[in-house]
Amino acid sequence: MRIIRLKEVIDCTGLGRSTIYKYIAEGAFPKQVPLGDRCVAWVEKEVHDWILARIKARDLAEGEPCDL
Repeated sequence: MRIIRLKEVIDCTGLGRSTIYKYIAEGAFPKQVPLGDRCVAWVEKEVHDWILARIKARDLAEGEPCDL
């Protein structure tokens, strides 16, 4: 298991910091894992799975077969 910091989450998703935290508040993005008083990270697999789910939703909306 690997945890990633905010910069890598931003790089992986293409989302901005405020959008990531907005999605977390809405329950639409994986929650962060507290590492210390002012330090958080995300489980890399959870972020990766979120990205795959977005791709699958896009493909289903377009009526394309999805083999993810």
